[in-house]
Amino acid sequence: MTPDLDIEHTLDGDQGRYWAELGEGAQAEMTYLRRPDNAIIITHTGVPPAFEGRGIALKLVKRAVADAREHNFKIVPQCPYVAVQFRRHPDWDELLA
Repeated sequence: MTPDLDIEHTLDGDQGRYWAELGEGAQAEMTYLRRPDNAIIITHTGVPPAFEGRGIALKLVKRAVADAREHNFKIVPQCPYVAVQFRRHPDWDELLA
């Protein structure tokens, strides 16, 4: 695991991104599209191969889940990785769009 990963969030129109600087010029990211019905479609999650296996992608997903709870929006897990995480975390079911 990567302790204290500083996850940033940016939104440009209907396109959003959660990302983190990993050092060595590398970034992890999770991208999404915002829908008019107050839901987001998570389309992609990526972690550079040198940083895989440290729980970084899951931390990005957990940040989106926390934001969804705080800001009252739903999530469509289009990205296969995010879909798997939603199946593993039934306590997130109320956030599914």
